[in-house]
Amino acid sequence: MSSAAEQETVQEGARGDLPGPLLAAGDTAETAAGVNGRHREPGSGRPSVWPGAPTPLGARFRVGPDGVAGTNFALWAGGAEAVELCLFDAGGASAAETRLPLTELTHEIWHGFVPGIRPGQRYGFRVHGRWDPWTGARWNPAKLLLDPYARAVDGAKGNDYSQLPAQVYGHVRDWPQQHVADTVRDDRDSAPYVPKGVVVHDDDDWADDRRPKTPWADSVIYELHVRGFTKLHPGIPEELRGTYAGLAHPAAIEHLVRLGVTAVELLPVHQYAHEDHLLKRGLRNYWGYNSIGYFAPHAAYSASGTRGEQVGEFKRMVKALHTAGIEVILDVVYNHTAEAGELGPTLSLRGIDNRGYYRLQSDARTYTDYTGCGNTLHVVQPHVLRLITDSLRYWVTEMGVDGFRFDLAAALARSMHDVDMLSPFLAVIAQDPVLRRVKLIAEPWDVGNGGYQVGSFPPLWTEWNDRYRDAVRDFWRGALPDVRDLGYRLSGSSDLYAWGGRRPYASINFVTAHDGFTLRDLVSYEHKHNEANGEGNRDGTNDNRSWNCGTEGESDDPRINALRRRQVRNLLTTLLLSTGVPMLVAGDEMGRTQRGSNNAYCQDNEVSWLDWSLLEGPGPRGLLELTTRLLTLRGTHPVLRRRAFFSGRARAADGLRDLAWFTPHGTEMTERDWYAPASTLALYLSGRDIPGRDARGAEVTDDSFLTVLHAAECPTSFRLPGPPWAQAYELVVDTSLDDQESAPGTVFAGGETVTVPERSVLLLRVRN
Repeated sequence: MSSAAEQETVQEGARGDLPGPLLAAGDTAETAAGVNGRHREPGSGRPSVWPGAPTPLGARFRVGPDGVAGTNFALWAGGAEAVELCLFDAGGASAAETRLPLTELTHEIWHGFVPGIRPGQRYGFRVHGRWDPWTGARWNPAKLLLDPYARAVDGAKGNDYSQLPAQVYGHVRDWPQQHVADTVRDDRDSAPYVPKGVVVHDDDDWADDRRPKTPWADSVIYELHVRGFTKLHPGIPEELRGTYAGLAHPAAIEHLVRLGVTAVELLPVHQYAHEDHLLKRGLRNYWGYNSIGYFAPHAAYSASGTRGEQVGEFKRMVKALHTAGIEVILDVVYNHTAEAGELGPTLSLRGIDNRGYYRLQSDARTYTDYTGCGNTLHVVQPHVLRLITDSLRYWVTEMGVDGFRFDLAAALARSMHDVDMLSPFLAVIAQDPVLRRVKLIAEPWDVGNGGYQVGSFPPLWTEWNDRYRDAVRDFWRGALPDVRDLGYRLSGSSDLYAWGGRRPYASINFVTAHDGFTLRDLVSYEHKHNEANGEGNRDGTNDNRSWNCGTEGESDDPRINALRRRQVRNLLTTLLLSTGVPMLVAGDEMGRTQRGSNNAYCQDNEVSWLDWSLLEGPGPRGLLELTTRLLTLRGTHPVLRRRAFFSGRARAADGLRDLAWFTPHGTEMTERDWYAPASTLALYLSGRDIPGRDARGAEVTDDSFLTVLHAAECPTSFRLPGPPWAQAYELVVDTSLDDQESAPGTVFAGGETVTVPERSVLLLRVRN
């Protein structure tokens, strides 16, 4: 292996403008400054490298000693023998690479200040050390490595690679003995094919930005994909579709405001890479759960450029959403990286310090995999924990985001092996003055032993509640043995969250998510149809808890389609009337379909993109109007978004409860009723028993409501509870109707018996 000194060369003709299929990035801007004209070492022709500083990590443009402008580079590389900074000119196909040794080493951080290096400069690192995969050592200076702290990543738009080039692997990929292929080092240069970091200096002023700071109890989350939400929107200029600028466009924001959501939860926008197995099938990663740059906005979603322009564009998107009163939550993937297992590519962390960044098995050659993606970040290591928390703080303080949803959060909460709610990661978050103030959402499971942790995360955290999802789906398809579980889910899941000071809004209620069927497909398919993914329909869950209403897939039978529309309204209404924080998936409010796919992670096409033409039909328009109506009701009535759990105790004065459950006979449910099979459930929410006070200390009062859910295929008689519960009731929502405008206004007397249509929800407001 060549020494670090022998590697200090300028390689002419390196194709630095072709990062290959790893990025799917936006157009390459050729505006970065070249290496010519910088401070140079006498007689060497190379730029000077001054000692610089070990902090902050990454590349930071600043004015150095003697007023000289340049960039400080700092890389943690524990165990490395040498580190080279590699600078790439903006010469297109004739770009040149300049390698500069970083000779300063402070606490395992290699650092140096290079005068004259300005924003827009592309760079990477080469790290020297032992090659011994049997002990976990995988250093290979032939592989250019992306800076883990890069604020922007540059690449080429469009490529025709059918698989990852062999050069991006640290090992010889085509070694004849496959069982030891990953142990033979590949010395071919990877620079032409891998992502490059970009020096960024962004001095945007956030003084005019006003974060909405929506309280958790008042929040409504809308999960969307930046590209998929905007790609086909007719009101967005074509050149902005699929980008951050497209999401910031008034046409996109108008829909969110009209709908009434308070936050968008963006599928991953960290720079990510495509998997080789997808490229071989002519597909691309669409969801983005394959991160490689935790500080960089994904370049493919930028309309303005990839030499740092994507940073400003992302910030302008956040500001536009904030101006509309909408918070921005990022779906983040800190549990694993795009480098996969021992047979995966070497792009960044593996080549910097494989043993330091990843959890390894006892043999050290292979990886511990709690994620199902080949590797797991070793979060108990201080430098890994620092990488994650530095990234989180950066997105809050410099990029303006309001919270995070943590993919496979249980993997982050593991100490050495087991999930530990006193783990270093959770402890650091709890005491961090920045992060403890933002919205924190856990996907409370991973794929390892003991990984299912719904209800276990500590205060400050909310959780995706899949038990809510399953109970609601099972009720409306007629698969619940009784209604005990449903009662807990509708009223805030106190059995899961009423401990340690947690509140009902710890439960993120959802019926659908990006992972699984859309709402329309949930009532149209009983089986997954993922054939387009090229995996023999083996991918995706088989536990869909769906009902196709009698026919698999699309139907031209008007009775089946009418039933499906009703079932969608039932599921949506149940979600938006439940206690907790509702999460909608983009497009469910207009009847979007994925044609039966429950795992569209690699479908960057019309399968995943929102079809805005749906709103031209009466059915989708009616569904959108119902969604808007329900969210308006929710925002208007505090009894529908409680900040504390129900007590269920009767008041001494009149016997009323803050929450009461009724049978179709108009009597309160007994313990025996909870254990009996039932297709009808009614809950009474008292607006006179809302705990807490408003901002001025006054008691909070509201209307009272009765919600009747009936999942049977035939109508049923229901006796409305009379005094003291109500003198009369006004019908507000009836999901048996396609047009909700004909529903409101009907008044029934307390004690009157009404007919509840088959498979429907009635929402009635108490009138006394």
